[in-house]
Amino acid sequence: MTAEPAHDWSRPPLDGYTVDDLLTLPDLPRHTELIDGSLVFVSPQRFIHSAVIDFLVALLRRSVPSHLKVAREMTVVIDKRNGPEPDVSVIRSEARTSPMQTHYYAADVLLAVEVVSPESEARDTEAKLHKYAAAGIPNYWIIKTEGEDANPVVYVYELDPHTRAYVCQGILDKPFSVTRPFAMNVDFEGLDEL
Repeated sequence: MTAEPAHDWSRPPLDGYTVDDLLTLPDLPRHTELIDGSLVFVSPQRFIHSAVIDFLVALLRRSVPSHLKVAREMTVVIDKRNGPEPDVSVIRSEARTSPMQTHYYAADVLLAVEVVSPESEARDTEAKLHKYAAAGIPNYWIIKTEGEDANPVVYVYELDPHTRAYVCQGILDKPFSVTRPFAMNVDFEGLDEL
């Protein structure tokens, strides 16, 4: 009896991978994304990256209304060839159907957040900006950790329903308030204590 050969996911099909492949291929590294039919692997993250995600998830969960949920690092299915994994998402509550769930659909996402790392900057600020907008996700935040102290700077985008493109509502490095996707105050004070 011989063992089944492992799938060689490093050799993509001629027409690229699909979301179905992303969700079913064995032994993919954690947090693998699918962008334009190509598998994208995440490089090791800096402490500040995970600290900002943890801090923001906790902040959002304290404020989120009951008809919404906060998700961390879950695949969002945009179309057959795109399944990015935002660092943080705010989704409709009914989109969460099982504790074993591996993905959500773009139609259920009200806010996608990417915390930029050096290797992901072009993807987060260009490719995903356009893909999330085209998918109709109404709000997108890009968080950059800038300067020697790595203070978070939040680029807040809202979707223009007529052009289906994001419009920057502000570039914020101080405490701020938003009304979308729900009313909340955002303040990263205390981040440096993590």
